[in-house]
Amino acid sequence: MVSVTELLNNPAIYAYLLRMIGEEGIELLKRFPEGDEYSDEELAEITGINLNTVRHTLYTLYEKRLAEYRRLKNSETGWLTYLWHLHLDRLYDVIEDEIREVLEILEARLNYEEKNDFYVCKNCGIIYTFADAAEWNFECPNCEEMLGHFDNELIATALRRRVEKIKESLGSA
Repeated sequence: MVSVTELLNNPAIYAYLLRMIGEEGIELLKRFPEGDEYSDEELAEITGINLNTVRHTLYTLYEKRLAEYRRLKNSETGWLTYLWHLHLDRLYDVIEDEIREVLEILEARLNYEEKNDFYVCKNCGIIYTFADAAEWNFECPNCEEMLGHFDNELIATALRRRVEKIKESLGSA
């Protein structure tokens, strides 16, 4: 299993986690005791981090499958206690899944850019597909200016490059 220190020493991983859980969340990871499972209250006490921050961080990590909990019910009071432990060994898989989702979105956008012809209103700056422009007789529905052809080759080229770079990084180019 990869240690928290090793993960946080990787600038890309650090930036990803920072965006996800913030600086206080990173501090929680650094101070999270190894091994056992702990309640959110225990973690707040052990780490000196605000309880609300501890809870927010744990739930955010839980949403990404990077933390899990076990629920215990006190038979006398009926209170539930959640005992948390980290699964940061899943981090690389989580990041890869997110990259693949972004790749799908970019490929869909590239497909849209390649399959459509676009027209723009030079007055409003709004871009329309050929079908929409034809429906309005190539006049802007907002200001009634004539629409001009919009060359989207720069956008398509940028998308193609980004898709290829992502595929290369995933080893599937």
